[in-house]
Amino acid sequence: MSATERIVIGDFEETFPITLAFWALFDYRRSWRKAYDVIKEYPYSKSCLMVAMTDPENSNFLTCWPLYREGEEVRVQNSLIFLDELEVAFDVEEPWASLGSRRTVNEDGIEISEWTVSMSELRNFFG
Repeated sequence: MSATERIVIGDFEETFPITLAFWALFDYRRSWRKAYDVIKEYPYSKSCLMVAMTDPENSNFLTCWPLYREGEEVRVQNSLIFLDELEVAFDVEEPWASLGSRRTVNEDGIEISEWTVSMSELRNFFG
């Protein structure tokens, strides 16, 4: 089962499918609010929006949008969390704990796509 969700933050707009096999739409939105709460408090922090959450016990990877706050700017990327590469078990209540530091190039030297939004735009989105 899946649904379509839409996020509009400043000039950034994305419509995407989300799987509802493990989380309901409410769970995604609750997690996004917690992710925002994490980065709004600290000017240099990281968090993530989970966009494809499946049962971590039976999955190889999960899809998220890491949020790397640098002062009043937030860098957003599209990323996979490979569960078998984690040193600590994945925590569905704090998925950002499984993120590494922000990287701008991958292991092959290719630039990682990212976009920038402001904290002001995030505040407006989350109300």
